[in-house]
Order: sequence, then structure tokens, then C-alpha cells
Amino acid sequence: MRRLGLVPYGEGLKVQEELVGHRRAGRVPDQLLLLEHPHVITMGTGTDPSHLLADERERVDRGIELFDSGRGGDITYHGPGQLVGYPILDLKPDRKDLHRYLRDLESALILVLDAFGIEARRAAGLTGVWTERGKVAAIGVRVSSGWITSHGFALNVTTDLEYFSAIVPCGLEQRSVTSLQELLGRPVSMDLVMDRVTEAMAETFGRRPEPFDGQPDSERIPEGGADSKKSK
Repeated sequence: MRRLGLVPYGEGLKVQEELVGHRRAGRVPDQLLLLEHPHVITMGTGTDPSHLLADERERVDRGIELFDSGRGGDITYHGPGQLVGYPILDLKPDRKDLHRYLRDLESALILVLDAFGIEARRAAGLTGVWTERGKVAAIGVRVSSGWITSHGFALNVTTDLEYFSAIVPCGLEQRSVTSLQELLGRPVSMDLVMDRVTEAMAETFGRRPEPFDGQPDSERIPEGGADSKKSK
């Protein structure tokens, strides 16, 4: 598990791409990246161009980047106050089922919301997590050759929901979005939310959460320094 702070979206894509390669080669373990992005609109492989409501000038004025993400799903927004989770997991041998993986991510997020006393649910035929006041978490994933996952989920914690006016969120018209802060009526600690997400993901996927520096085994310097590595 790695907490990366505020990461530009393009940089986040590069980190994921590198880790997917390392995970496929067995050089790193399964892991979960937790971070926030500066204001950005991302388009998935199923994006309808009409769901982008803000033109280029408006996006520049509001400081919003635009990216073709390469993940599945429709258009979405990321920004400060939104917790983004990128699981880099090898689904082999017993989880090679994309629909199951999506449902597992939803289950984990529902556990997180339950820990804050918020009743959340799935919506029939849709992907993501909803409450009575609107959608609180979006999910869009990519599963590469070898069944290695990337991209993931976005949970609105203290997100400025006004930025969602720049899009039709996930292509769903007439459906509102909400956040933990709005649902609870009080500020929420991002660190606490990350703790709950880590616990829920570990429970859902049967993993033991451990800090990880992100370096593949072949690039780590063992205790004793670089010379001890060379001598092996």
C-alpha cells in the first residue's frame, strides 16, 4: 500500500504503467496506490463526447486538464478532496472475472461507507456506489494481458462538487453526485478514509496490508548497502 499525495494525472498513468509491467513479471507484489489528482477530466473507452460539457476555454479558466485515460467506462472528474485508488493486482488464478472484480471494488467501498455510518448500495445495471443523496464513488478499471489490473475507483471525500458541472458524470444524466463530507455534514480526515479503504480492500481481496516503497525486487538495495547486493 502506498500513499502518494497529490499526483498529476499524467504522472499517475506512468506510475501505473510501470507497476503493471513489474507486477506481470513478478518483481513487485499486489499493491494499492492511494492519491489525489489536481483538477482533471478523464475519458474512458466508452465516453460519449456530448458528456463533456465544458469547452476548452472554460477548462483553462477553471484549471481543468483533459485526458484520454485508456480505462473502461465513461467520462469522470478527479480533483483535490477526492480519494483515488489504483489497485495493481494479479487476478490469477482464481479471480479472472472482470464483473466479479468490479463488484468486489463496490463491496470494498460499501464497507468503507458503512464504517462512517453511511448506508450505500449498488445500482442495478450500473457500476459505482450510490447513497440516497447521489453517487459517492465512481469505478473505471483496466485489466491488461496477464490479468493485471490498473486504474480503479474515485471516492468523493471533501470534493468540491461544483466541478462535476463540467461533465455528465459517468454519462448518467439526472443523477446527482455527493461526498462523504456532504453526507456527514462535517469535515472528514483523508488519512482516516485511507485507513478505512486499506482495511476494506484487504478484507475484500484477502490481502494483508503492508507499506511498500514501489521498487521492484531487482532494484532494491538490501540491508548493508549496494556492495552487499553486488556480492550476491
